[in-house]
Amino acid sequence: MTWETVVGLEVHMQLRTASKMFCGCSTAFGDAPNSNVCPVCLGLPGALPVTNAEAVRLATRAALALGCTVHERSVFARKNYFYPDLPKGYQISQFDRPLATGGTVHFESAERGRVAVKIERLHVEEDAGKSLHDRVPGRTAVDLNRAGVPLAEIVSGPDLRSPAEARAYLTALRQILLYTGASDCSMEQGSLRVDANLSVRRAGEPLGTKTEVKNMNSFANVERALDAERGRQIALLESGQPVRQVTLLFDAAAGTVHPTRSKEESHDYRYFPDPDLPPLVLAADWIAGEREGLPELPDARRGRFEREFGLTAYHARVVSGEPAIADYFEAVVRAGTDGRTAANWVTGEVMTGWNETGGFPVAPWRVAEIIGLEREGLLSLQGAKRVFGEMVVRAAAGEPAGTAREVAEEIGVVQVRDADALAGWVDEVLAAHPAEVERYRAGEAKLMGFFVGQVMKRSRGTADPKGIQPLLAERLA
Repeated sequence: MTWETVVGLEVHMQLRTASKMFCGCSTAFGDAPNSNVCPVCLGLPGALPVTNAEAVRLATRAALALGCTVHERSVFARKNYFYPDLPKGYQISQFDRPLATGGTVHFESAERGRVAVKIERLHVEEDAGKSLHDRVPGRTAVDLNRAGVPLAEIVSGPDLRSPAEARAYLTALRQILLYTGASDCSMEQGSLRVDANLSVRRAGEPLGTKTEVKNMNSFANVERALDAERGRQIALLESGQPVRQVTLLFDAAAGTVHPTRSKEESHDYRYFPDPDLPPLVLAADWIAGEREGLPELPDARRGRFEREFGLTAYHARVVSGEPAIADYFEAVVRAGTDGRTAANWVTGEVMTGWNETGGFPVAPWRVAEIIGLEREGLLSLQGAKRVFGEMVVRAAAGEPAGTAREVAEEIGVVQVRDADALAGWVDEVLAAHPAEVERYRAGEAKLMGFFVGQVMKRSRGTADPKGIQPLLAERLA
């Protein structure tokens, strides 16, 4: 019998607020260590927390976008544990009365088709500080800037059946969260972190003993870590050894996991309602208003792109992957380009720039201008790409780009249609390749492509291909 993998994920999302969850300290990333702290987030005696309303609003938007039921009454609790980067000795979180429960995320699995993953709960909490092991030789330093940063924890059901499915689920979840504006979801800056619970079992058997894997800084590493942990558990069971419930860290360089401590249960944290914070009470009409204010979400946008613009499922998925890219695509279409051509450009040249810089140096209406020149036959596809590339270079240098036509003329890629100029290039190519001319006249019709290529090369790509072939056919007859 084969082993079945069971995976559930806990995603910690930093909410996109300017200040912390229970105080006014900044949440800015990259500031000097321990510069964004105050008596509240340091847990000093007599300091009282006050709930950040914007954090609650953003968490509510995320929960509603995931299809959760947002409860009108939820409770903040103290989660008690001791660690150097937890100055209060407890974390303010939610336990038995979370903000929201019962949502669903859908994604496409290569193994099982369309899969629905249950969201068991979404609750709000504060972050702990950060232990730094590479700042002081031989010692661990602590930066408390993150202590108190607002988080939403999103807990899935044990509905995933492979490491690859875990990665696909995370991709779908991240897209939804980005569309809501609740978070920037940057794993590099720690605003999206994943803890993974994995167990294995024989098909039809009860759930096995789960372990928790931490320290994963990309979706690819989540998949790698779960692959490693699945292999470790199967090896244990097949050798007759039990799997113990532990927390593990993933070593990305080695591709291995290693245990750090026994995994805690909820009773180990001695949860109890925070006496300094009243229950969080939300009005039903306020929740309804937040639901009405949600944007068009990724699944709906993908479907609309396919129906409205005739995009393939692939192109619709790529251009709707992030809201900024989807907005850019629609702006190119509104500037006068058909949907499929706009999608080809956005998934090609535009996405290359986005992946390199995270921005759009060329305005969407300029891309529409370039496409229009290509459609009119004034630019070849390669010429159009050169114009786009030149605009990117000028934008990076802070120089004015000018119109697409002006740039094309300045760099010399406007296609030449003048019959005399085309005839001159054709005659030069035929004179330079007499052997090929004889072979063509002897019946090697496939050499026509060779001659066209040589004319384009001689003209440095500026000859109009539509005008070349008739001239060649005439000369070679």
